[in-house]
Amino acid sequence: MNFKQTLHDKVKTTEDILLTYLPKQEGYSAKVAEAMNYSLLAGGKRIRPILMQEVFTLFGGTDKIIEPFMAAIEMIHTYSLVHDDLPSMDNDLYRRGKKTTHAIFGEGMAVLAGDGLLNLAFETILDSKMEPDFYPRCFQAMQVLATKAGVRGMIGGQTADILAENLGSHVTCEHLLYIHKNKTAALMEAAMMVGAILAGAKEEAVLDMERVARMIGIAFQIQDDILDVTSSLEVLGKETGSDSKNNKVTYVTLHGLDASQLEVKRLSEEGIAILLKYQSKTGEESSFLNQLLEELIGREQ
Repeated sequence: MNFKQTLHDKVKTTEDILLTYLPKQEGYSAKVAEAMNYSLLAGGKRIRPILMQEVFTLFGGTDKIIEPFMAAIEMIHTYSLVHDDLPSMDNDLYRRGKKTTHAIFGEGMAVLAGDGLLNLAFETILDSKMEPDFYPRCFQAMQVLATKAGVRGMIGGQTADILAENLGSHVTCEHLLYIHKNKTAALMEAAMMVGAILAGAKEEAVLDMERVARMIGIAFQIQDDILDVTSSLEVLGKETGSDSKNNKVTYVTLHGLDASQLEVKRLSEEGIAILLKYQSKTGEESSFLNQLLEELIGREQ
């Protein structure tokens, strides 16, 4: 298997799915729809929907029921980035190598675009055609998606992140890990759990996918903190040094670069070890999913 070509193909498939659910740019809401579409189509790795589809396949899922959920989680992720980049939050002007939504459309329209994407995510699922037999799975999957994106998940993590800015050097490791677990890992947990749920996996397997995603998500964020120190706008596609500019305490500032890199390695190895337990049953120990997680954590951009 050529990993890079396979990843490219899966990204293309995900973007084709997204195109079928874009809001129409018409009438008095045309401008916000334009901002939503700009945000959603501004590039990106499409990691969360791909993770969802890979776990769905791992547990035997074959139906297209997964597609609206793939679109929905990317909409939720994109809305969080649009809001995260706002002047009142991280105040970033570049995302994925392009101008951020508020830099193009203004702050007010960016807020509305984020709101619109969050609502569109659940509209997309609810408007999809599904067999009645899938209703219990879909309800459970929507519950997970809503919870992981809400105050007990991503929004809770973002809240803790904002509060941390005022604490300066008094931010504890516990506080920081809460931020990473919720602001970053929660949507990855949702992706992998939803994939397992929609495929009909048992509860134990769903919870194991949550554990894998949590470890990978925290490692991903620590790696992001590392790259904010070691990378550049040209490589990363967004401004670096923003954590220092915003007086943010990160895993790197608390533990140093070397310890941060070791923690990324430890978390990734433990997460993949859990995943291997399920892959060994299907003879897929060297699956695309393993390589995706390894590339995700060891990325340089």
